[in-house]
Amino acid sequence: MKALIFAAGKGTRLKPFTDEHPKALAKVNGVPLLERNIKYLQGFGINDFVINIHHFGGQILAFLAENDNFGANIEISNEHEELLETGGGLLLAKRFLENEKSFLIMNVDILTDLNISNFIRLHETKGAMITLAVSDRDSSRKLMFNDKMFLKGWRNLQTNKKTVVGGIFKLRELAFSGVHCVNSEIFDKFTRTGKFSIMDEYMELMKEDIIVGYQHTSNLVDVGRPESIVEAERIFR
Repeated sequence: MKALIFAAGKGTRLKPFTDEHPKALAKVNGVPLLERNIKYLQGFGINDFVINIHHFGGQILAFLAENDNFGANIEISNEHEELLETGGGLLLAKRFLENEKSFLIMNVDILTDLNISNFIRLHETKGAMITLAVSDRDSSRKLMFNDKMFLKGWRNLQTNKKTVVGGIFKLRELAFSGVHCVNSEIFDKFTRTGKFSIMDEYMELMKEDIIVGYQHTSNLVDVGRPESIVEAERIFR
């Protein structure tokens, strides 16, 4: 299975580091995030990667070259002209992924010890088009699932803005973990082009009962802020 690692973002929350570097090269206990996640996925037998780049993308290319791609097969989706966000980034990488039955997507600034093998197994067993790793933790935004763990809504806890489909009033609210397993059929489902968030597309697709949640209790740190690096260094050695 291939894995798409989203590494193109500007990482503004990690300033001042990201004023001169890509967030993918931010270090936790001396090891860059990108290296950690490549090796993490390799631990589950994944060795084929697509990495999207934009912000200081040349530094990422140089880092991979210096380390012989960590023994992995790596293809680069270069968003040098414009940062396309997660949805547009996935569409640009279509040529690398469309011939796969399914593939993983992971944000480069997420560190977790989630069991990827179990995650993929649930995706295949459920027969869903999209499976999202989620957990019960603090977050300003929550995804909402019915009792069968089909995605049915989204809520911003700060503004209380929400989107719900199906007329269902009792839904479980869980935080997205930044890891997806996706069937390549998704490319036939997209209605948007250009620059857009994958979550906007998921909010349309959830009407079809094809997005399921995989709830886990694994360690997870969103290394998006300087203070979260301290938390990550406590958990991930």
